[in-house]
Amino acid sequence: MNGKIGLVAALAIIGAAGIGNAAGTAQTGRTPLFQNPQARVWKSVIAPNSPLPFHRHEHPRALIALKGGTMKILEATGESELHEWKAGQAYWLPANVPGTTHQDVNVGNEPIEVIVVELSKES
Repeated sequence: MNGKIGLVAALAIIGAAGIGNAAGTAQTGRTPLFQNPQARVWKSVIAPNSPLPFHRHEHPRALIALKGGTMKILEATGESELHEWKAGQAYWLPANVPGTTHQDVNVGNEPIEVIVVELSKES
């Protein structure tokens, strides 16, 4: 039951995070929004051609696109894949393969904004 309460609280924060960026130039980065033993929630803004640093995800996560666009997921090996995220849609992303890292590169002309809900453990 606590996991459900944590997820409901995390989803409530999505509304509090606002949809879209305030007027001005978006900068790439992450803003922590919520954390408990079951989940971490953050908002990421990825400006065009200004990727997040290489990182990894130990746990699966849901991604909710606030402002969509085309994201290139660039692996440290040089392999990449494109993801088209549409505003208002949710996506499920598995944990990363052990020992790998990736970088999120916005290949569009407008900032991409997402809320990420990463589970702290698998059920």
